[in-house]
Parts: sequence; structure tokens; C-alpha cells
Amino acid sequence: MSKKVLIIEDNNDIRDNVVEILELANYQVFEANNGKTGVDLANKNLPDIILCDIMMPELDGYGVLYLLNKNAETATIPFIFLTAKAERLDLRKGMEMGADDYLTKPFDDMELLNAIETRLKKKELQEEFYSKSLDSLSTLVSKNNGLAELKKVIHERKTRQFKKNQVIYYEGDKGNGLYLVLKGNVKTIKLAEDGRELMTGIYSDDSYLGIHAMLSNEAYTDTATALEDSVLCLIPKDMLEPLLNLYPDVAREFIKLLANDIREKEEQLMQLAYHSVRKRMAESMVRLHKQHLNDQSFKITREDLAAMAGMATETVSRTLSDFKDEGLIDKKGSTITILNLQKLEKMRN
Repeated sequence: MSKKVLIIEDNNDIRDNVVEILELANYQVFEANNGKTGVDLANKNLPDIILCDIMMPELDGYGVLYLLNKNAETATIPFIFLTAKAERLDLRKGMEMGADDYLTKPFDDMELLNAIETRLKKKELQEEFYSKSLDSLSTLVSKNNGLAELKKVIHERKTRQFKKNQVIYYEGDKGNGLYLVLKGNVKTIKLAEDGRELMTGIYSDDSYLGIHAMLSNEAYTDTATALEDSVLCLIPKDMLEPLLNLYPDVAREFIKLLANDIREKEEQLMQLAYHSVRKRMAESMVRLHKQHLNDQSFKITREDLAAMAGMATETVSRTLSDFKDEGLIDKKGSTITILNLQKLEKMRN
């Protein structure tokens, strides 16, 4: 079956030319002359890849990408911006929003075809590679009852790349499913009234995001952002709910995960309320060590560490300097290396 391509471009000559090239290359092509029509066609036909102009009336390319990212069915479709502007700011904004690539007009036939083929091949390789991580979901169901349904969920999985500092979801967004971190690290934060951040969690490989929103059928209670380039799997709510209703084992395991998450947040609140600066920093170091699969070294900014430990960035700098002088850690830039884990564990108790 030929791959489906959606082209959204308000310039008739450019759009007609792209359609002709793609049809000659045996792609099934859908075309839209504005952003609103493009979003409708994407939702209706679920193309394998989308090409979209940035500067368009009514709804520009950024608006198209934003709306597609809000829909679980279209959020993982590879997205390539077409732009006549090569300014760094425009390109950076598009990539930060989640675009996979861009083509600067005018482009030739081979540039177009290579960009499409590269993105389609990369998506196929990602899905094949990360399917092994998703097999760990089988531990959530009994071998006799839920495995068949679970395999269906895995088969229809949604994987998506998030670049460093890219928002996965905002506090208040409607929970549209459960996220599984396949690779990378993700932080969740809440904003105080004065604008300060409190980091409520860091999630690494094989961790789940959005369990509370899924089980309570409410909006997300915090904002999730990629700490580094990460890959996540979105399991839509309408695929999970039958598993939860039909197989008690599945529901029990998710409730356990939620309970563990709540317990960790309660411990964090106790530390913020009663522990000294040094104890809080030691606790943060140990948590980061464990969340990075017991690696001695990890990267984290002063701002993120301050949000995690509940202290000012200046206090973070002073405490890290003290820890370094005491031989507990080494620090180069944003990379921290644990030198004496045993002492840090004693300090936090």
C-alpha cells in the first residue's frame, strides 16, 4: 500500500508542483490550500507524513502543528515545515514545537523526496526499536486474561520524539492518555503564584506519566517537559479503559504505580518542610543517581536542581560547591558526578 502524504500550502503553483512530484513517486497525496482544511484532512485521513507551509492566512503552520499535537491520533505523524524564510528564529520555533524537519523554498525534486523518505524510514526504525521496551507492559496483565488485548494496544502504539525543553503537556490540559517514557528524561513541575517552579518528579526509561489524570478522568495537574531529547509512547485513553474495566490485574498495577507516585510526593513535601538545605540537596543527588539507572554522572541545570530541591539557585550553587570541596561530588558545567554515594545517603537520613 502506498504511503499517504498531506501537503498544506496556500500557493497554488507550489502545491500543484509538489502533488505532481509525489504522485509520480507513487505516494497517495491529499492537498489543502489553507491550515484549517489541512487539519480536517489530517484528522480524517491520518496521513503517514505532513508537509506544511508556515506563512498562511487564517491558520498558519504553527497553529496547524499545535492542533495536530493536541490529538493523540495525529500527534505522532512526521511533520515537515515548508518555509520561504530561512531565519534561524522561525526554524527554531518550529522545531521546538515538535516539527521533524523543514524545507526552505525553493527546493528541488530530490530534496523533497529525500526528506520524506528519510522521515518515514526513521519512524519505522524507531517503532521497531522501541517495541522491545513496550513489551514490558505485559507485566501489567495476567498471562491468561489480558495478554491478547495488551498486544492490540502495543500494535497500535503511538511513539513520538520530544526535543530538549519541549513541553509534552501543560497543567490543565485534558488527559488524553498515558505516556510511557521509552528513552530520555522528563520532568514535571508546578508553578507557584510568584512564578517559581517546584519540580514534582523526574521520569526516565520505563516510567509512566499521567496516571492520575487517566484514573481520575481529570486534567493534568502539572506540566511535563523533556529534560533531554526523549522518546515517549502515548497509549490513548480509549484503548486503556477497556483493559482497566475488563482486567482487574491491569487496574491494580496502575493503582500501585499511582500510590508509589503519591508516596514519593509526600516524602518530597516532608523534606521541603523540615529538612535542612544540605539534607535536601543530598536527597536530590541520591534521587537523580537512581533515576539515571545508578549512573555516577548525570546532567541537570542549576534551575532544575533548585526546582527539585525547593531552594534558590544561589543556594544550589553554594551547596554544590560545599559538596565538591568535601569530596562528595564532582561538577563540570551541568554534569554532576557522584563520588561518595554512601555519605550522601547517610546525610539525607
